[in-house]
Amino acid sequence: MDASVLITALCLVLVIEGIPLFLAPARMRRAARELADLDSRVLRLIGLAAMLLGAGLLLLTRS
Repeated sequence: MDASVLITALCLVLVIEGIPLFLAPARMRRAARELADLDSRVLRLIGLAAMLLGAGLLLLTRS
């Protein structure tokens, strides 16, 4: 894997993460408060589901 692919992927993550902060900052604050109130186990499950979904989609699109 070329380093430029990794840099491109990280740049796209920043763009995608920045869109809701730019468009709806008040909603993002509310969502952050709600996330802070969630149990750690729930957050881990959400993180695991996101990673598995991302890896699965990556595998589907790369083959």
